[in-house]
Amino acid sequence: FEKRGMHSDMFTKIYGYLCKIEQTIAGAFLCLIAIFVFISAIARSMHHPINWAEDLSMLLFAWAVFLSADVALRTRGFVGIDMIVSKFPARYRSFLFYLWSALVLVFLGILACYSIPLCINNYKRLFQALGISYSWATASVPVGTLAMFITSILKIIDHHKENKSKERAR
Repeated sequence: FEKRGMHSDMFTKIYGYLCKIEQTIAGAFLCLIAIFVFISAIARSMHHPINWAEDLSMLLFAWAVFLSADVALRTRGFVGIDMIVSKFPARYRSFLFYLWSALVLVFLGILACYSIPLCINNYKRLFQALGISYSWATASVPVGTLAMFITSILKIIDHHKENKSKERAR
């Protein structure tokens, strides 16, 4: 069991590090989008449009949305209905958590199934001003979906461990 604990600690550290990187990238992308849109608007008003700023903002936006969605899921930043769920007895709350988690995993699975072919089919489509494949934007969907799937699984595992420890405490 000691080795298992060591691997678990190593996984936790690596996962924590990757989560910090993801959060930093998502925040940086949101800041860059604001900067590019602002500079582009000023340049356009002076009759010198920056054509690549719009395409780059769209690319960064796609990635920011899915990375930020995983950050929100991990940090419980999504709007919930805790006010209603908290009125239920503990075992029903647990059931609702597992039911909701299952629905989220099914949705993410469906999203992944449709997003991978979309990403592959968009390889010929180009961002006009950037000259790069639109697949760079659509790749944010399967990557973000995978990140949210992992986060959801880890939340289920944590919830299960919490329930087990509460049962032992009784």
